[in-house]
Amino acid sequence: MADKSAMEDPKTPKQAVDRLEALHKRAVTSLIESVRRFAETGTPPTSEERALFRYPELRVTYHSDGPAPRLARAYGQLTWPGEYAVSITQPGFFREYLIEQLTLLVEDYGAELSVRVSDTEIPYSFVLDAAGAHAFDNVPAEDLARHFPNPRLTQVGDAVVDGLRVERLDGSRPLALFDAPRTDYSLKRIEHYTGTPWSDVQPWILFTNYQRYVEEFVRWAAEGVRNGPKGWALSCPGKLTIEAGDPNAEAKALDAPWRKYQMPAYHLKTPDNDGVTLVNIGVGPSNAKTITDHLAVLRPHCWLMIGHCGGLRHTQRIGDYVLAHAYLRRDKILDDRVPLEVPIPAIAEVQIALQQAATSVAGGDKEDLRRRLRTGTVVSYADRNWELNYNQERQLLSQSRAIAVDMESACIATQGFRLRVPYGVLLCVSDKPAHGEIKLPGVSDRFYDSAIGAHLRIGLETIVLLKKNRDRLHSRKLRAFDEPPFR
Repeated sequence: MADKSAMEDPKTPKQAVDRLEALHKRAVTSLIESVRRFAETGTPPTSEERALFRYPELRVTYHSDGPAPRLARAYGQLTWPGEYAVSITQPGFFREYLIEQLTLLVEDYGAELSVRVSDTEIPYSFVLDAAGAHAFDNVPAEDLARHFPNPRLTQVGDAVVDGLRVERLDGSRPLALFDAPRTDYSLKRIEHYTGTPWSDVQPWILFTNYQRYVEEFVRWAAEGVRNGPKGWALSCPGKLTIEAGDPNAEAKALDAPWRKYQMPAYHLKTPDNDGVTLVNIGVGPSNAKTITDHLAVLRPHCWLMIGHCGGLRHTQRIGDYVLAHAYLRRDKILDDRVPLEVPIPAIAEVQIALQQAATSVAGGDKEDLRRRLRTGTVVSYADRNWELNYNQERQLLSQSRAIAVDMESACIATQGFRLRVPYGVLLCVSDKPAHGEIKLPGVSDRFYDSAIGAHLRIGLETIVLLKKNRDRLHSRKLRAFDEPPFR
């Protein structure tokens, strides 16, 4: 059980996070030591030892004795008086985030904080990396599962995210969208899919659906690592890290074993943890949903889709840009989570930044940009061969006023809306299937050579602009009725 000092209520957000870190470290250390002992001697943990294998819990209590403050921000609000609670994992990594969120509640609402040991056990498989999992290869998984906590799907879900009412026995409300088991589950999945440490993911995320964008990003990032500020580093698939000043940064990054991973990622890390991540999600909405489900637990500031599309208007040319303002969701990947009747709004701050970045990078006069960049509806299909059903789809495409078609954008935007992560989509026209200009090897190669560099630079410049306006980036459009206080 927790010692007496660990059960005293902290007075400040910093003290609360200090206590979360202490309790989490004690739980993980105890669990690792018990697993190691079991592997070496066959001695299982006692009931007293197992009681230590639990996540810490953070609680906020709001005693309302008057009208709640009227705040314009999209998060950090206590809608109802009472207690709010959530189990916490990796408090050291989330330290600055937790202090920021708690400070808003303490200063604006006079909220009281408390930290204790939760009732939720830490699955042994979530901590084995810290212990060196290879040391336990000789122990059958069923033996470990018999004596140690193991992942249970009944504890990992998105009920809070999807607005389902969560009834806790103590009557407390959710403090955050994701609790500790859901977060730990996703952290493991991030490493599995991307081939990189989850802790290297940066708060500004670019998604693409073509490897050539990765190569362009690597060249840009490698140049920054080689000649940029001290402390920059590039994290690559295979858990390869290229440190600042490395003269062979580009060659090493391009040689990373990215083919081993389903959605390889590259992270340009900065000392202030405010860098950029690029993930190649490949083709299709299934990957897009999978990776956004997991990246969302890290609470990124924004994610952007920078990929290819088919142009649907005869006035478009290969290499033109499409700035998505709306989405026709024909991919069916999220219909049971976000009904089709629910509109997916454009985030004004992101749209403005994307257009400003396009103006800056593309150059030329306003009329030229107006010809090259169109705003409108993007339709996304799950079927790559949607063209084979064009005669049946044509009327709907016309009614929707769609200007472009792809497979991932609607999912990226819908997941951003659902998971409360600001989102945007800027696509580049690579073919015009409705007008006879289909992708052919020679045409595609010329397009790739001329368009990818500028398109990626627009995405990166957009992030630069959004960083200057991050306080307004987290839009109130993403708040539900009973939104948890934490961003």
